[in-house]
Amino acid sequence: MQQRYPRSILVSCEVPWDAREELIDGVFRQIVRRTLAQGFNDLYIFGTAGEGYAVDTRRFAQVTRVFHEETRGASARPMVGVIGLSTANLVERLQMAWEIGFRVFQISLPSWGPLREPEILTFFRDVCGSFPEARFLHYNLPRAKRLLTGREYRKVADACPNLVATKNTGGGAARAADLMTHASDLQHFFSEDNYPHGCQYGPCSLLSSTGFLFPAKARAIFEAGVAGDLDALYRLQHDFHIMHSDVFARFVAQERIDGAYDKMIKRAALPEMPLRLLSPYQCFSEDEFADFLRVIDEKYGEWRA
Repeated sequence: MQQRYPRSILVSCEVPWDAREELIDGVFRQIVRRTLAQGFNDLYIFGTAGEGYAVDTRRFAQVTRVFHEETRGASARPMVGVIGLSTANLVERLQMAWEIGFRVFQISLPSWGPLREPEILTFFRDVCGSFPEARFLHYNLPRAKRLLTGREYRKVADACPNLVATKNTGGGAARAADLMTHASDLQHFFSEDNYPHGCQYGPCSLLSSTGFLFPAKARAIFEAGVAGDLDALYRLQHDFHIMHSDVFARFVAQERIDGAYDKMIKRAALPEMPLRLLSPYQCFSEDEFADFLRVIDEKYGEWRA
């Protein structure tokens, strides 16, 4: 079955905030430019790691305009994430991003309460149907209190032809198999953990949370999947598993919001990047970041080449 969206590596662009919680324009432009220079043509703002849940309308519009300025004319598919508690919230911000010039969007289910089966289809019809010329990726995550299965995606995809992709970074091999079996026309973006298994069922894509820091390693596992090189694919999966355990295990018990971890990753590659998150969320301290960076430098310095 022909897929609705190109196979690729998807990378997030986090937003740097100053002490007044205002955009640091120059640093953000550096992040976007470096991401493009690394060859990552599918990049996005305002996912869960990008604080799409915390940004107000003014900051949303400001960052989106800068992102458009930096990606306009590039051989890229820039994507704007929109997170809200209702269909109306999402459509309002989607309209803003549409008017700025974007045509690819990332959405999540409203998280105030889990949607029932009839409500799921209503949500996608009302959101995707409001912009029939746009393309949508759905981020399937536990924070929305409702994880969609492959069969549920099949129903939504049949009703909404401009739902083109999903992001499923959890669920392991079982979820990858389910999605690839029942909704293979959607482009599924998996993490390094479940991407290798998804590749056993057909073409799928990679969401790389560490691609900005380790671009060559991200390309290596993605290309191994494209080539069907199972030895390399599962060896690299193991490498990523060990790296995540080494680097992040000491911080997992603190249960920080996603962006706290992703800003440390960006800071490790770009020292100008602040760790600060929008209120009320707490970032990691400078001492914690120094410990994080020490492990990377000692054990994974060659990954940064």
